[in-house]
Amino acid sequence: MNALGKKIRLLRHQKGWSQEDVAKRLDISIPAFSKIETGITDVNLSRLNQISKLFGLSLVQLMSTTDSEEEKEKADELAEMAKRLQSRDAEVIDLQKKVIDLYEQLHKR
Repeated sequence: MNALGKKIRLLRHQKGWSQEDVAKRLDISIPAFSKIETGITDVNLSRLNQISKLFGLSLVQLMSTTDSEEEKEKADELAEMAKRLQSRDAEVIDLQKKVIDLYEQLHKR
């Protein structure tokens, strides 16, 4: 999947639209739209303009592959959450070990 296709897919998900929804709005088939998202097919300027308008972006905004500050903040937040989740996983494992130890102690009596 190319950067443009990924961006279009992300925009579609943000709107809560299916590929079918977007394909209908663009008046193309679902497989044709899928090929745009996956980068299998090249998109002409007219179609890019149509897609940008559909998502309320300028053509430049659609074509821009640089991450916005908001996207970077979200990525940082996700990374922090992943670290906290790993920490919690370690806590759960420690607690499970304690439960197993207590269970074994009870059954030795």
